[in-house]
Amino acid sequence: MGLLSFIATLPLAPVRGVISLAELIQRQVEEELHNPASARRALEELEDARAAGEISAEEEEQAQQAILDRMTGTTRPSSTERE
Repeated sequence: MGLLSFIATLPLAPVRGVISLAELIQRQVEEELHNPASARRALEELEDARAAGEISAEEEEQAQQAILDRMTGTTRPSSTERE
């Protein structure tokens, strides 16, 4: 019966491969999003951009909060949702 089920499900092999690939990509993205080193790099880039005058203090604060929210898995209401 194993050979028969293998032959019957063989046309679905590409679909299973794509699903496996998507799951692998999802795991990698989640690891990158919650990686402390990645967050630290992003915060350092913000600090450098602020020092160079590329962004305002308010933009830096919003970006920092977004990075920290991403790390902790929380979301804060935006300014339009608070009103």
